[in-house]
Amino acid sequence: IINKKGHIYSETLGSWRYIVGDDLFKVCYPKTFKNSNKFGVSTLIVMVKRGHEVDMEYSKKDILDKMNSFFGYSVVEKLTLISFDDEQKIFSKIHLHQENVTINKYQNKINDVKNDKIKKSLIELTKVFKEK
Repeated sequence: IINKKGHIYSETLGSWRYIVGDDLFKVCYPKTFKNSNKFGVSTLIVMVKRGHEVDMEYSKKDILDKMNSFFGYSVVEKLTLISFDDEQKIFSKIHLHQENVTINKYQNKINDVKNDKIKKSLIELTKVFKEK
């Protein structure tokens, strides 16, 4: 069962552009595939860039039909959409947060070091990490 699930997900990833088309390919990607069991139907969870949810909602039926015809049998019975913000904004917030953590968390510990050579080396090391 796990092999089949992995195969379906990997094939979906490989042919995602064909399944959704070029326009939707730029704003969404498949996140996970949940196989059907006694609790629910087989579901493909798709991440959609905020602002394009309506386009995906209108294309749900076509995507389901294309996926099932691509595999030759009824693979996916339900599409679930999860919206996300632009990755670049999230990355910049995370990056800024990491710099502040280095400054605040380790600054006091560096100041407590008694050996001056080690203290200078640690300060230089934090500067290198800040530049990255």
